[in-house]
Amino acid sequence: GDVFMTELQFNALAKRYMDMVFRLAFAMTKNKPDADDVTQNVLFSLYRSEKEFESDDHVKNWLVRTTINECKKIWRSPWSRTEGFEAYSETLVFEAPLYSEVYDAILSLDKKSRAVIVLFYCDGYSAVEIADLLHIPVNTVYTRLSRARAKLKRFLSEDDET
Repeated sequence: GDVFMTELQFNALAKRYMDMVFRLAFAMTKNKPDADDVTQNVLFSLYRSEKEFESDDHVKNWLVRTTINECKKIWRSPWSRTEGFEAYSETLVFEAPLYSEVYDAILSLDKKSRAVIVLFYCDGYSAVEIADLLHIPVNTVYTRLSRARAKLKRFLSEDDET
């Protein structure tokens, strides 16, 4: 039968998950042009995908994994651009106002921690799920989370004092 998803299915999924994909791509690439490219590539892959998705979670996990792989391709490219992300981070839409502040803090973390933190706090994945998505031991996830939390705490409390 026709394995490509219908236009309708695709549009519904794209609408529902585009923000999640962009948010993750942006946190990892730190700039809008790359994040846009990644988002486009991921959605294109989704459109072309012959996977039978059993559930929402299945789609989400596939999207996260694909997004991370696309980001890795960009990091390997010599043309990677990382400037100018501060201006864009302000235009990102988050469910809660707190997010944008936290997000700026997240962008100050190292690359490895960013994915873990975004998946954990913005997308609600558990440490075990993140370990699975990133193909790293769950202990590594916990380590990165606690290290990142300590850094974020510093970053966020500095803001309160001013």
